[in-house]
This record gives sequence, C-alpha cells and structure tokens, in this order.
Amino acid sequence: MKSLQYILFFVIFSSVYFFVICQNIPSPRRQQTSTLIGTRLYFFGGTTSLIKPNEVWYLDLSSSFNISTPPWHSDAAMPIGYTLGTSCLSPIDNSTVFLIGGRTWIATSATTQYYSYTSSLYKFDSKISQWTTPTINNFNSSFRTRNEMQAVIDNYGKIFVFGGVSYGNDDNVTTTGYNDMSILDITTMIWSTQTQSQSVLVNVDYTATLLPSGLIVYIGGRGSSTANIHNISQIQIFDTKSYTWSTKLASGSTIASRVSHSAVLAQDGNIIIYGGSTINSTKVDNVFSDIAVLNTNSWVWSVPSVSGISAPPLTQHSAALYKNYMILAFGK
Repeated sequence: MKSLQYILFFVIFSSVYFFVICQNIPSPRRQQTSTLIGTRLYFFGGTTSLIKPNEVWYLDLSSSFNISTPPWHSDAAMPIGYTLGTSCLSPIDNSTVFLIGGRTWIATSATTQYYSYTSSLYKFDSKISQWTTPTINNFNSSFRTRNEMQAVIDNYGKIFVFGGVSYGNDDNVTTTGYNDMSILDITTMIWSTQTQSQSVLVNVDYTATLLPSGLIVYIGGRGSSTANIHNISQIQIFDTKSYTWSTKLASGSTIASRVSHSAVLAQDGNIIIYGGSTINSTKVDNVFSDIAVLNTNSWVWSVPSVSGISAPPLTQHSAALYKNYMILAFGK
C-alpha cells in the first residue's frame, strides 16, 4: 500500500514527553476535548494531577514551530471544570464551539472540587472569547450526566452523539451505558432522540468519524462494563441521511481492540487511528502506540510504514488533522 509518511507527523504534549519550563503553558492532562478552529487547535478542560481544570488553551498552527517550544495561548476559561465530554465546531459560522455532555466540576479551592451537574451543553464564541449556556428545546433528560462519547456535526448544523455512559462511580454498577442516538439541530436548538434496536451495541469510549457521504463510522469502544471491549473489526455505521444502522466486517491486518483511542479522517478518505488502551477493572491497562488505517471503500485494516521518531503510547488523548499533519496532544 502507499506509504503514509506524508501525513503522519506528531506533536506530543503528554505528561511524560513534554518538558518545557515556562509559565504560559498547559500542565499535562488527559480526558480533555479538542476542536480545530481555522489555524487554532483548541483544548478544553481535562484531568491534571490535581484537579479537573476549567482552562481553555489553543495551539497556534499558522506558522511552523519547534515542538519543544510550541506556541501556546490561553483563552477565556469555562464556567466549570470539564472532563470526558465532546465538542464540535459549527459549520454555520466556523467559529462557535459546542461542548456536549461530559462531567462538570465546581472548584472549592485551588486543589479541591466536587462533581456538579450544571448543563449538558455549553457554547463558546471563539471570535469574542465568550461562553454561554444555550436553551435546548425538547431535551431528553436521560442524556443528563452523559459522558465518554464523541460527537460529529454535519454540514447542516446537526450534531449526532451516540451512546455514552451516565456518570457514576466507574464501578459498573452505578453507571449505565446507552445505545441511543441524540441529535441536536443547532439552527433551531431542538433536541431529538432516536432509540435503537438491541442489535445496536451500547458503546462508550469509541471514536466517531463523519465521512463526506454522510456515514458516521464508529470504531472500537466498549459496553457498559469496562471488561466488554468491542471487536474493532466490527464497524458500526450510522447513515445521517436515512437514520439507519449497518455493520461492516473489516478485514486485513489484525488490529487490537481498544478504547480511548483517537481517529482522524485523512485527505484520501481513509480513517487513521492511534493509541488507545484496554481496561483492567476500572484502571487503564495496556496502552497502545500503534497506527492503523481503515480503508473506507474496501473496509480493510492496514498498518502503514511511518518514518521518523515514533510517538509514545497514548490513551485519553486528542488528535486532529491539520494539512498534512496528524497532531496528537496530551493523554496518559
């Protein structure tokens, strides 16, 4: 197959590999969400060694830079600490970010905070650095406290969020996994929920990638139990035009099943995944450092030839495609 050396370059800001002594940089973190806005790659919240911060950082990609001194900038802080949520950029103005679901935290001191459900949706206007909490019509209360899922948004302003898990104690008893499709039309702020048949698996900690055809490709993830990791060769597909599900059985290279990995849509229409992990009880177990490519025409997995310095094992990280660069950031 064609080498993917032209696209697989890495910028790593993990808790192990990022050592820059400077005040205006984000601390190491994981479980953040990220969104590319023009030439700025934004990061929202996450979990640090001390707290779940309400920080907003962006990486300026407008010019080349040395990865040992990346051009970090801070922006307006969120009204809450934020982890395990998802975000997407409005195609209407290409400047508004929607944060959906996640766990929200209220600080009581510089090092302590408590979980507090405040809202299932926040809106960030990147042009004026302003946060608001929009009103949602017909909101489904079962989505309350939903987290560990990934949203995509189509060209018409419809956000699709599948599954996820309700907030609990991560003990597989007080948490509940879901297999419903939540849809928010940002042009009307109307919420709708599509319930699925039992054949559509509960899915948590997966990746969701929207193809130009309108198909959403769901890779990996797990069920309500952390021990129930889905077979990565069984690809669930949701058609945003017909609102129907299908399953593709991927062939090719053997790729380990995983959760909390990342995925980007390459310029050739294929999906590149990186990293992720397995889970032992409630703890991250084996963390991967491999790259795999899913051909979305033939549904064949392959492992590309990549030159340069290999990226480290990462899970609960962020990934974005900018021009010919796949950027990996933070993680565990």
